[in-house]
Amino acid sequence: MITPSQVYRSTRSSDEKTYSFEDVVIQGLATDGGLFLPPVIPQVSQETLFGKWAKLSFQDLAFEIMRLYVSQDEIPDADLKELITRSYSTFRSSKVTPLAKNVTGDKENLHVLELFHGPTYAFKDVALQFLGNLFEYFLQRTNKDLPQEQRKKITVVGATSGDTGSAAIHGLRGKKDVSVFILYPTGRISPLQEEQMTTVPDKNVQTLSVKGTFDMCQDIVKAIFGDKEFNTRHNVGAVNSINWARILSQITYYFYSYFQATGGKSERVKFVVPSGNFGDMLAGYFAKKMGLPIEKLVIATNENDILDRFLKTGLYERSDEVAATYSPAMDILISSNFERFLWYLALENLAQGDALKAGEICNNWFHQLKTTGKFLVDKAILEGASKDFASERVSNSETLDTIKNMYQVSENPRHYILDPHTAVGVCATQRLIAADNDNSIKYISLSTAHPAKFADAVNKALSSFDSYSFERDVLPEELKKLSVLDKKIKLVERADLKLVESIIDEECSKMGL
Repeated sequence: MITPSQVYRSTRSSDEKTYSFEDVVIQGLATDGGLFLPPVIPQVSQETLFGKWAKLSFQDLAFEIMRLYVSQDEIPDADLKELITRSYSTFRSSKVTPLAKNVTGDKENLHVLELFHGPTYAFKDVALQFLGNLFEYFLQRTNKDLPQEQRKKITVVGATSGDTGSAAIHGLRGKKDVSVFILYPTGRISPLQEEQMTTVPDKNVQTLSVKGTFDMCQDIVKAIFGDKEFNTRHNVGAVNSINWARILSQITYYFYSYFQATGGKSERVKFVVPSGNFGDMLAGYFAKKMGLPIEKLVIATNENDILDRFLKTGLYERSDEVAATYSPAMDILISSNFERFLWYLALENLAQGDALKAGEICNNWFHQLKTTGKFLVDKAILEGASKDFASERVSNSETLDTIKNMYQVSENPRHYILDPHTAVGVCATQRLIAADNDNSIKYISLSTAHPAKFADAVNKALSSFDSYSFERDVLPEELKKLSVLDKKIKLVERADLKLVESIIDEECSKMGL
């Protein structure tokens, strides 16, 4: 039997149309420009949480969570378990997302959730290893026994501000009947991030270096999904966090880290998440609404602070220009996944549980954003957001100071080195700890990337220490080899939809897809 949480709809839809899990994975973005979501969030009892789930491995916990959102009619138990096992077999830690406890000593209860143990050393691997296998699973089932000319194919198009691209490429490289095109802003990602994407030799992968910003790349990707003629030719799929499967995969580590931090008991816990596109943060929202007793979800932004400004004012306004910071994956003007959160707020606070009305409200907000660059929500929406969320803004200088200070205070058993995105989160966490002044609260700060991926910022913060060596203390052997490999890059001279589409047409033809 299919439950209400296993049926999906668009955030901008004001009709009764619903979608299956396979629909939302393959399609990625709704034709009306909205994002897919389950209109009902499943509830998990405290007895189940702390009597059963708290004892499970990461993989077994992922199965229990995903099963609530995916019908057995679509993916049988044995197949879902196999997909999960295969997806996380590529991780360097048996715990998949281990928790570094009390990194600054017991007095702060500061735990760092290490999400960078996947193949590309970034948190995106948790979702994109699974999503890559999902694409393959659905295509193989559809194409079984079909001749080559009748096989269904997917052209995956994504935009990246750094880590999504390499994680998507490594999740999809070599997959049959899948071509992958990743757009990224020229000169606005770290050299190592670029090397991780552009040195993958697989025929089905192509990177597009676009002269512009990440938001321009993201706008092109969204426009590609809205181009019906292009979609008919290429059957475009999404790997950005607009794809619901990305969010679903990330819910697990909120439960898993909570249980690690508390010893499987119900205690006071706050999560702090460095956030740009709001996907990682949204997964925490789902965990909280499912029943995990999270006291607060805290958004940590850099100087591109649209989320911080919204939570303080209720105004969602696109800035005129993106600031280049030491945490470039968060250099984003519009947080795509925030739309899903706003839909739930509209459902609860304005639409009185009417999903059709919530879709109409959400559609009106984002029409205003497109036409005027901003919208202001009702007081009830802002109050609703404040129940679950708080926010902190961290400057460039504070980011470097946090990397430096953490290195100094975490000498046992080793100096703990943060990447700049993680430093944004830790800085916000330490502010909270000082403000709360309450030792009964445990704080889990999400570490989204390995420090090796951001050498410039890490070296700037730590080069004054005689004991520090980037080559010895930070850079893994696997990543040292990338700089000598051949690169495959297609330079796009301007952020133009038709130009990008023509390049995809040409490259797909070369790939034979």
